[in-house]
Amino acid sequence: MDNFVDRRTVLTSAVLGSVGVVAGVSLQSQNASGSVTVGGRGTQSTAPTFGLTKFLDPLRIPPTIRAYSRRHRDELTITMTNARTRLHSQLPQTRLWTYEGQFPGPTIEVRSGRRLRVAWTNELRGTVPLVAVRAPYAQPTPANTPGYRDPDGSLPALVELIDGVADLPPWNVVHLHGAVTNGGNDGWAHNGISPGEAQLTEYPNRQPAAALWYHDHAMAVTRFNVHAGLAGLYLIRDEEEDGLGLPGGDREIPLVITDRNLDTDPATGALTGQLLFKFQYLPATGTTAPVTGPFTLVNGVIWPHLDVDARWYRFRVLNAANGRFFRLDLVDEAGTVHNDAVRIIGTDVGLLPAPAAVPAGGLTITPAERVDLLVDFSRFRGQRLRLVNTGASIEPDIMEFRVESRGRNDPFTPPARLSSSYARLDDGVTVPADHDEVFVATTPPGVAGRPHPEMWELKEITRPAEVPTRFPQEGVIQLTDPATGKVRTFRTVARLFDDTRTIFINRGRWVVWNLIQLGGAPHPMHIHMARFQLLSRRKISDLTAFDVAVGGTSAPLLASTDGPPIERHEEGWKDTFSLWTGEWIRVAGQFEGATGEFMYHCHILDHEDEGMMRPFVVHPPEVARFHLHPGGSGHGGHS
Repeated sequence: MDNFVDRRTVLTSAVLGSVGVVAGVSLQSQNASGSVTVGGRGTQSTAPTFGLTKFLDPLRIPPTIRAYSRRHRDELTITMTNARTRLHSQLPQTRLWTYEGQFPGPTIEVRSGRRLRVAWTNELRGTVPLVAVRAPYAQPTPANTPGYRDPDGSLPALVELIDGVADLPPWNVVHLHGAVTNGGNDGWAHNGISPGEAQLTEYPNRQPAAALWYHDHAMAVTRFNVHAGLAGLYLIRDEEEDGLGLPGGDREIPLVITDRNLDTDPATGALTGQLLFKFQYLPATGTTAPVTGPFTLVNGVIWPHLDVDARWYRFRVLNAANGRFFRLDLVDEAGTVHNDAVRIIGTDVGLLPAPAAVPAGGLTITPAERVDLLVDFSRFRGQRLRLVNTGASIEPDIMEFRVESRGRNDPFTPPARLSSSYARLDDGVTVPADHDEVFVATTPPGVAGRPHPEMWELKEITRPAEVPTRFPQEGVIQLTDPATGKVRTFRTVARLFDDTRTIFINRGRWVVWNLIQLGGAPHPMHIHMARFQLLSRRKISDLTAFDVAVGGTSAPLLASTDGPPIERHEEGWKDTFSLWTGEWIRVAGQFEGATGEFMYHCHILDHEDEGMMRPFVVHPPEVARFHLHPGGSGHGGHS
């Protein structure tokens, strides 16, 4: 039995992946002319809009704070404060927690190499402004619909309020996602601050031009704090980017994509504007899946529109959703895909060497990933285009572009060469043969009776006498390495956040992280502090060799080198990587400059808060000889 599931198929039910459900729904069909029709639905979506008019409201553009200006001189105070905002003009106001009263927060713009100091000041009041409930993923009350109460205000069967969430006070810590900064400035999850206090940080910004983002990272409650509105973009500029003459000003636009659910008045069914954090679960097992909602927002507006000139535009796209994956396509009113008008010029933490085309079937962007896009609207004068999520089993529309009717003299064309400083990593060449290796496996829910997916740090057993003679054993994983054909045996040395630290990295070392997915939901894996490139993607042909009941392999997992190909845009510098069902990916980065204690985790925020997060340490090599690592795996071993 081949358990390796096509990544695009998984997208149709990514929301269900962590409860073990995979729905093979075809979301694209090809007509006789060869064009592609999204969802087979033509010009109209059949998904419910719950009374809201799509594309009614204009896209809001978050204000920009240029930290290097004379006004700020590389020092900022950013205040967390309560706000009320209409997410749609047909809705009442929604209570939010925000940065500077904005959802998303203001876009912070810095210059590469100029140090920025920020006082993140907490002036939030009251408790977290959302309602959190558990609801079964089943009819007649599916978890991704608004509301949760019966008409008389009572709770339906199998629906319950999540105990304690309504009492959560403001306790916040800010993480600048993608920043290379010392551990003390990274937003350690336990270092939350309360109202009246400030988190003082500095960011060296010794990085090439990129789109980072800042968001709350408080231990165990990140999902609630971010869902309440605490997120914003952070753009690094440099001379290399300046020299490209890319669209700027009003034609460089952030697109922070999220999804949300809303409560309803139980008597009338009308949307109240109240944020609803609705866990979906399977009553038979109690297993939960990541929270998603039926409403897609861009820059805090549900299904907005944007008026554009018939010219090239640059869009800085961020998936800031709790757990929803998006597969992006640009379509016209007939549903025909026009991805040939789009060029990918950058990924999480840097420009690509050259523009890349959108992959066949759409551009997948998972939670926390960023993508830098150029779109040519000159071909569509007087037309309306939609950005859609063809990976959705719900309403696919994200936003609408309304192109002006008159032509424009636009001298811009995408440069053939983007980043001259980019270099593609290669094993044994740009990644030296003398590098460290880290092995981490993700497991599905139900392993050894535990309800949530987990993240296991693995240490290789290198002495033959220590290799177990009976399998399966809990926490013992065997793999057949496709590079050598040899069976490698690993033992789990940590799986909970508070387990002993096992990953210690000498400053300046190159490290290859081996991320192995043993079943369940796909995971967007984020590693703090460094930038990385995807080296290889391997396929595990049969996941049944991993015994879920025991939590170990009954036979060596067979891995091959013929996994899905690495797309051109995936070759860029990144900090978040999609780890799909049955994949073994290898990502490489150099841990230079910054030191301290950092985190890596799944960026589905429910998974992160439920335990899929672990610490690691980077320290000077001179210190390493004096640093004892009790029970740990040392430095992971040299390759």
